[in-house]
Amino acid sequence: MKAPRIALSLFFLLLGTGSALAQKVNVDSGKATNFSGYHTYIWAQGTPAKNPLFADRITQEIDAQLAAKGLKKVDNKETADLVVLYHASTDTNTQLSTIDTGMYGAGWGRWGYGGMGSSTTYVDKILVGQLIVDIGDVKNKKYIWRGTASGTLPSKPQKGHELISKAVTKMFKKYPPPAK
Repeated sequence: MKAPRIALSLFFLLLGTGSALAQKVNVDSGKATNFSGYHTYIWAQGTPAKNPLFADRITQEIDAQLAAKGLKKVDNKETADLVVLYHASTDTNTQLSTIDTGMYGAGWGRWGYGGMGSSTTYVDKILVGQLIVDIGDVKNKKYIWRGTASGTLPSKPQKGHELISKAVTKMFKKYPPPAK
């Protein structure tokens, strides 16, 4: 009786941890915007990542995605069709996981009789990051596209670089949005 309870408790613990590692990516855009007229972009100051290596990686990944979409980066605001900026932030979430290792004796009713058991609660601090990429029309001075990604940040820097790459790639799969 004890083994199935422990197995079930571990399953729910792993299920909760797996959902915490999931990455959420969303995009939104101006409905009446014709994206075919945009060919160049310039960077503007947003909120860079605290880690300068991550900040560089985010910029490089966005540049690569925009280049793959046929956009060219320029240095002069006068020749840019679009302005691109990003905002990065981190926060710490607390996750409580309780494992019931109790066993109960045979008997009748809801609780049986002769049982004893214990529970153990684990407290985990989870580092969560969010990345927002905004793209605006320079001439009309309005934002036309936004991509957001949020997810659990790994403790290893290399995994963080992979997470950034995946998030930006997912985001820009939906850029430009399909024509209506």
